[in-house]
Amino acid sequence: MVYENTLRTLAVAMTVAALASACSSTSSSTPGAPATPPAASQSRAGFGSPAGSSPVACRTSGLRITLDSSQADGAAGSTYYPLDFTNTAAAACVLDGYPGVSFVTAADKGGAQIGAAATRNQQFGLVRVKLEPGAEAHAWLQVGTPGNYPASTCQPVTARGLRVYPPGETEAGYLRQDVPACAGGGAQLLTIMPVRDGKAIEGTAP
Repeated sequence: MVYENTLRTLAVAMTVAALASACSSTSSSTPGAPATPPAASQSRAGFGSPAGSSPVACRTSGLRITLDSSQADGAAGSTYYPLDFTNTAAAACVLDGYPGVSFVTAADKGGAQIGAAATRNQQFGLVRVKLEPGAEAHAWLQVGTPGNYPASTCQPVTARGLRVYPPGETEAGYLRQDVPACAGGGAQLLTIMPVRDGKAIEGTAP
């Protein structure tokens, strides 16, 4: 009997000790505290850079926009010109999507739009392009021939430049270029392709 009482006493003591230990470990953490995310998830924001340091969208003020006639390529009543975008800012930025392009009467803010703005060629997928300072990207601009349309539809004129909006931007850049154009809205002369990395090379559209 003494032996059984001793075993019973030891069992009760061990149970009390286990409960006390469990209560102590539960109260040591802060209730409702958020879990710490894995370190790997904090280094995946944009191009593998630390969270919060992803390059921002390229601004018009930080880009040099040019039309590279040396790489122009003609086909089926159109000419394809590469619009080149060079990052002139001190930090990297990104371009993603389609520029906005139209003919204008003057290559500055005083120029009025001529005819229809460029439509988007959606046969090609979008590519997010990261531009380091001094790096280039391009988008092919297809320019139709006014003679493809009846004079009454085209209403032929000479444009004095191009107005170009980089993807996502509301501030335009301007290129001085005399180009045969159509003032009539029913003549669609301009088609733009999505931006691609690097400098354009003739025959490699998009």
